[in-house]
Amino acid sequence: MSTKSLLNCCAVAAGAGLLAACAQVQAIDRQALVERNNPHITELDTLASLTVGNGEFAFTVDVTGLQTFPELYRNGVPLGTQSQWGWHSFPNTKGLERQEYLRECDFGRGKTELYAAQFKEEGRQKDASNYFRVNPHRLHLGAIGFEGLSPEGIEAIDQKLDMWNGLITSDFAVGGTPVKVKTTVDPEKDMVAADITSSLRLPVTLRFPYPTGGHADDACDWTKDDLHSTEIVSMEANQAVLAHSLDSTTYYVTIAWQGAEAPVMKGRNAVSITPSQDNWSFTATFTPGKPEAGAKAADFASAEKAASDYWQGFWKKGGVVDFSECTDPRAAELERRVVLSQYLLAVQCAGSTPPQETGLTYNSWFGKFHMEMIWWHQAQFALYGHEDLLGRTLPWYDKVQEVGREIARRQGFEGIRWMKMTDPSGQEAPSNVGSFLIWQQPHLIYLAELLYRANPSDSILDQYYPLVQETAKFMASFAEYDGLGSRYILRGAIPAQETLRAAETVNPPFELSYWHYALNTANKWRERKGEGRNLDWDEITDKLSPLAAKDSLYLAAETALDTYKDIRFTSDHMAVLAALGVLPKCNLVREDIMHNTFDWIYDNWNWGKTWGWDYPTTAMCATRLGQPEKAINALLMDKRTNTYLPNGHNYQDKRLRCYLPGNGGLLTTVALMTAGWDGCEVENPGFPKDGTWNVKWEGIKPMP
Repeated sequence: MSTKSLLNCCAVAAGAGLLAACAQVQAIDRQALVERNNPHITELDTLASLTVGNGEFAFTVDVTGLQTFPELYRNGVPLGTQSQWGWHSFPNTKGLERQEYLRECDFGRGKTELYAAQFKEEGRQKDASNYFRVNPHRLHLGAIGFEGLSPEGIEAIDQKLDMWNGLITSDFAVGGTPVKVKTTVDPEKDMVAADITSSLRLPVTLRFPYPTGGHADDACDWTKDDLHSTEIVSMEANQAVLAHSLDSTTYYVTIAWQGAEAPVMKGRNAVSITPSQDNWSFTATFTPGKPEAGAKAADFASAEKAASDYWQGFWKKGGVVDFSECTDPRAAELERRVVLSQYLLAVQCAGSTPPQETGLTYNSWFGKFHMEMIWWHQAQFALYGHEDLLGRTLPWYDKVQEVGREIARRQGFEGIRWMKMTDPSGQEAPSNVGSFLIWQQPHLIYLAELLYRANPSDSILDQYYPLVQETAKFMASFAEYDGLGSRYILRGAIPAQETLRAAETVNPPFELSYWHYALNTANKWRERKGEGRNLDWDEITDKLSPLAAKDSLYLAAETALDTYKDIRFTSDHMAVLAALGVLPKCNLVREDIMHNTFDWIYDNWNWGKTWGWDYPTTAMCATRLGQPEKAINALLMDKRTNTYLPNGHNYQDKRLRCYLPGNGGLLTTVALMTAGWDGCEVENPGFPKDGTWNVKWEGIKPMP
C-alpha cells in the first residue's frame, strides 16, 4: 500500500476518533532515502564524474573534486562548465542568411511549404545549412583544476556526492599526502565554490578553451590559444574580475578567494591561484555581462549554506518513492535510478531555456536543445511536486512565439508551429529530419495542462492561454479533411518513429492520438476561460482517423503496411505504444489491438536500435494495459541504452554517454506506476501484486 493511501486511511480513522489506528503509519524518511543512494566513487572512472548545479549552471568534476583532467574525461562523461546563457558563433565570413537553407516541399496540400533543410550540393545553400546547424553552439565556460597533477599520481580516492546538501566531497592523496576538496554551486548564481585542505598547497588554474563547434563533444579546443584572449580587468582585496573574449563573444568570471595569493596570468588564456594556507577556498562566478564595480562575490561558506538549504528544501517538498521494503532483487537498482534522476534533472534541466539532451554536462547536437524532448525532460517536475521548476522553462515559448508564427506562415498554416532543434533564439537549425517532425507541437499544451493541474489558478490560465490557443490553431490547420473517407488525416511529416519518411507517411499513430488529446485539452482551456468551445476543433477530434491496424496489430503508420516485416518499421522508437501510455486512452485506440501490439513489440522489437526513453514508453503502455510485470521488465531491461552509470546518467553509446530524456522518462513512468492516472482505481498500478513490490510513495500526482 502506498504512503498516500495509508495517510488517507489515517484521515478517515482520525475523523472516527480512532487515532491509534494511525500509529503504524510512518512517513518516508526522505533523508535516509536520498543518502543511501549517494554516489560513492573509489577509483578513477571517466564515466563516473559528478555534477553540482542549479538548473541554470552546472559544474562537473573528476575524482579531484575539480576539473583537473578534462582531456582524460572528454570521451567519458566530460567535465563541463556550462550555463543557459553561454553561447558563441564562429564569424559568418560569407554573410550567409537563414533564408538560404529553406527548401520548397510539396506534400500535396495544394501549396508549397518551406522547410529548414540540409543541402548536400555545393554552394551557398549547403554553406548556410552547415553554418547555422553549427552556430550558435553552447560554450564550455572554463576548466578549473589543480596544476601539475597526473592521473597516475592520484591515490586513495574516496569521493561522495551528498545529494541531500548539493555537495561533492573528494578525498584523495598525492605522494601519500592527503587532499580534501568540497565542491558546490550556489542555487541562485552561476557560481562554483570550492574549499580545499592539504599541506601540499596545490595551485589551481582556470583554463579557457576555444569552442570546437563539434556535433557531440566537450566543446574544448585547447590548440587555438591565438583565437581568443583572457585578461584580468580588475583586482581588489581577495577578488578579481576576468574577461574572456572569443570572436564577438565576451563573458566574465569573478574569482574570490580566502587563504590564497592574488591570481596571476599563466599564458594567454589561463589564470592561476596559489594557496597561502593549508585550508583555503575560492568561488568563481560566471556572468554574460561585466559585474558592477564594487559588487562583492559570495564566499564558500555562504554558497555551501545556500546549496544545503536549497537541496534539503527540494527533497522535503517534492514527491519521492521508497523501495526499501520491496523484496524483488531489482528494487534497489530502480530506487537508485529514480533518486539520481531526480537530482540530475534538477541540476541539468530546470533552467530558463529548454535543456539539451546531455544537459549542462557536454554538447550534443552542438549544444542545441530538441523541443520534442522537453516533455521527457520536464513533465516529471509537475508530477513530483516541482512544478516551479517546469515553470522556469515554459515562459521561453512566449519569447520565441514570433519565430514559430513565421514557421507556420511560410508553410501556409495558421497559428504557431514550434521548432524542433533550436537555441535560445528559437531559430530552427536546418535538418532533413527535425524540421519535418510534428510531435513537439502538442507538448506545450500537455505541459501547460500539467502546470494547471498542479496549481489550478487564473494566473496559469492567463499566462499560457494565448500559447495554448495558437498551438492548437496550427494543429487544426495541419489536419487535412479527407472527403472520401469523411475523416481527418495527418501527413507530410516525419513521425516520432524517425525511420519513416515524410513524403510517404500518413496517419502515424502517436501523432493522431496526440492531436486528439491536445485539441480536446485546448478546448478545455477555452471553457476554463469562459469561452465557447471551438467547434472546428471538436469536429476534427470527432473525425480523426482511428489508428490503422493489420492482422489485429497497429501499424507504424497507415501507409506502413509492412510494419511487421520491414526492420525499418521495427527499429528506433516504438512510438505506437505512446498512443496509450504517454497519452490517456481515447476513442481512436482499441485496447484489444493495443494489447496485441504491445505483446508483439515486447517479444520481437529490435531492442538494439532503441533509445533511453523507449523503455519508459514501453513500461507506460504496459502499466495502462494492466501488465505490471512487463512494465517492470521493460523499465529494467538489460540493454546498453538502458544502462545507468554510477552517477545516474543514462548511457546510450560512445557518442551519448549521458542522455537525460531517459532519466526524465523513467521518472514520469514511475509516477504513472505509483499514482496512476485520472480514473485509475488500482493501487500502485505499475507494480506486480505478488508481495515483492511493497512500494511507498508521497507527493506524486496522477497523470492525465
